[in-house]
Amino acid sequence: MDAPLNDTSLNGGSPHTVAVIGLGTMGTGIAEVLARAGREVIGIDISQAAATQAVTSLEAATARAVRREKLTDEERRDVLARFRTFTDLRAAADADLVIEVAPESYEIKQQIIRELDGVVRPDTIIATGTNALSVTRLAAESAHPERLLGLHFFNPAPAMKLVEVVSSVLTSPAAVATVTELAQALGKEPIAVGDRPGFVADGLLFGYLNQAAAMYEAKYASREDIDAAMRLGCGLPMGPLALLDLIGVDTARTVLEAMYAESHDRLHAPAPILKQLSEAGLTGRKSGRGFYTYAAPGSADVVPDALTPLEGERRTQGRTVRSVGVAGSGTMASGIAEVFAKAGYDVVLAARTDEKAQIAKARIGKSLARSVDKGRLTAEAAAQTLERITPAGSYEAFADVDLALEAVAEDLEIKQQLFATLDKVCKPGAILATTTSSLPVVACARATTRPREVIGLHFFNPAPAMKLVEVVRTVLTADDVHATAREVCATIRKHPVDCGDRAGFIVNALLFPYLNNAIKMVQEHYATLDDIDAAMKLGGGYPMGPFELLDVVGLDVSLAIEKVLHREFRDPGLAPAPLLEHLVAAGCLGRKTGRGFREYARR
Repeated sequence: MDAPLNDTSLNGGSPHTVAVIGLGTMGTGIAEVLARAGREVIGIDISQAAATQAVTSLEAATARAVRREKLTDEERRDVLARFRTFTDLRAAADADLVIEVAPESYEIKQQIIRELDGVVRPDTIIATGTNALSVTRLAAESAHPERLLGLHFFNPAPAMKLVEVVSSVLTSPAAVATVTELAQALGKEPIAVGDRPGFVADGLLFGYLNQAAAMYEAKYASREDIDAAMRLGCGLPMGPLALLDLIGVDTARTVLEAMYAESHDRLHAPAPILKQLSEAGLTGRKSGRGFYTYAAPGSADVVPDALTPLEGERRTQGRTVRSVGVAGSGTMASGIAEVFAKAGYDVVLAARTDEKAQIAKARIGKSLARSVDKGRLTAEAAAQTLERITPAGSYEAFADVDLALEAVAEDLEIKQQLFATLDKVCKPGAILATTTSSLPVVACARATTRPREVIGLHFFNPAPAMKLVEVVRTVLTADDVHATAREVCATIRKHPVDCGDRAGFIVNALLFPYLNNAIKMVQEHYATLDDIDAAMKLGGGYPMGPFELLDVVGLDVSLAIEKVLHREFRDPGLAPAPLLEHLVAAGCLGRKTGRGFREYARR
């Protein structure tokens, strides 16, 4: 009989000798992190070729570190000396900690764990690197389930700061404390999470990736436009389809299957295209083809294929636009007016009163002055830009504009009334556009006698800084109106992405279910606000955590968008989280009220 686990032995200090089982990209990266932190590393892989490649990869990585003066030659030699590779699991006998990063298969991982029970000391901690399988189920197969936990690094392990430390109901607190201290010693940011598929970061990330795959599969938008929208609209380092190719389409499918088995949420049911690509062997970068086509298996270089848009592709000729009318006096209206004026358009900025219009122009003046102070604009260019903007207290001033664009309150009735007015005051041939982020563009179009000349131009806040514009075409929009919208976007130096007229368009349709799922995690006491925000910033490369973003956007705005998405798609998984509804009902709307998910100092 094996000796019982002695919890006190787990508190005897940070593990000095660590075995890493599975020397693929992730295992090799973890080994590098450990060796550079002074640990003795035993690398184990059944493939001698993989073991040899791991040594080669470490040699190359440390050579780069020397060139960048992050390591000395002597330190590099020490790192390489601390890494030894084997093909036999018995090499782990002296390890204080074993980290397995074998393929995502219960059978494979369970076999490794059972074999380790007969190899390592009873007080050796065993960590699984899974991000999809149940740690509890894996622990149950062990002779010492209390010493088994999850230790989920993110790729590339040397660069990514986040490590999720995953406990099951069987895990010893001493084991958790030991690996948490190790993660900190490695310069990582560990967060403690419970055992559920995807944990925090992937639990939120893969639902979002799945929705993006489904959006592409439905031919709602091109792969390029989906990826550009999320990069430019949310500041993400990669678009979702490119990220799926990097992760591996088959890996994503495995994670989603595990998530769906637990949640039964249709948002986690893998999009059929993931199965189709996986079974065809089109698993992403590693195979050379997935959503995109790559120069070679393992390459990051995307090459043109049959789906790649042709450069200079001929489109319908657009209409001439020289003057633009912007309706509204808020931040968005001011920002859009500034963008058009900077691009050389004559702009009429109209509000309900002359005073509101003058205030809006003054706001633009202050924005331009800040650009001058920061050296982004000359004083002369700022003055010329401001001169191009004519404030007006009536929409009658739009009589001669070629494009009238509204940026008023996100209320369908208000917008429809405004479009009815624009229809009357604007000249024949003028294009009418809405900046709505969630309302049906066609409902605005039907309020006019010229629905073919109505289109959505969804700018992002702050308009002068954000490069993305979602060009929303209804079933009634004329070809030349759509062409004009894209040409105008190019003139004002924005990146247009085409999408159809359905709730959320691209960005909000992918962003807000992710935010809603983050709220559900807190609501279910699975993780804290701070841990979730840290997980998405450190593990996903997001510029803001979901709760930081919710408080900036406004909880009332977020709730309204969630309700629109739920009504449009009728999916129970899109129903607003009750916690969000309760906070809005209590008047906790985010930064603008001083309290949302967090409290803020009053200005």
